Amino acid sequence: MNGRTPPPGSPLARLLDGPMAPGRLAWIGLRPARRAPMLAVEVARLLPGAGLEGDRWRGAATGARQVTLMAAEHLAAIAGYLGMPAAAPERLRRNLVVAGLNLLALKGRRFRIGAALLECSGECHPCSRMEEEFGPGGYNAVRGHGGITARVLEGGAIRLGDSVTRLPDA
Repeated sequence: MNGRTPPPGSPLARLLDGPMAPGRLAWIGLRPARRAPMLAVEVARLLPGAGLEGDRWRGAATGARQVTLMAAEHLAAIAGYLGMPAAAPERLRRNLVVAGLNLLALKGRRFRIGAALLECSGECHPCSRMEEEFGPGGYNAVRGHGGITARVLEGGAIRLGDSVTRLPDA
């Protein structure tokens, strides 16, 4: 994601806007307090301009990083880089795990999860805590696989299994 937008109507713009199958919401996690264990839930509510109700960043999450998302497929890659059988989503402290969708295809786009409308606001890079969580090499294992951040434009309930659908450009 280099930040450049191709000219409208260009071959690259047409490819980026091409069809894509929807993904599905595979995991929802709330961070009740700093360094507290994450709580996995089946249903949650996204609040416009704030993030997930019950998450420690709710209300403080002004700007771009209201919700964090990562791809389920990247959990397997991270585990592989670390020589582990699996990497549990709560160890990465992201809010939502999506399966079957390349999250980078949402760059600069709006998308729906359940009743909520979100907008991708950037990449979610690893922090130094990944070394603490996974041991030496944890930070580098997560590089490029940390997912995305999003703003909540319209709130609503989300539940495991909900479709994650990119919306056409307005």
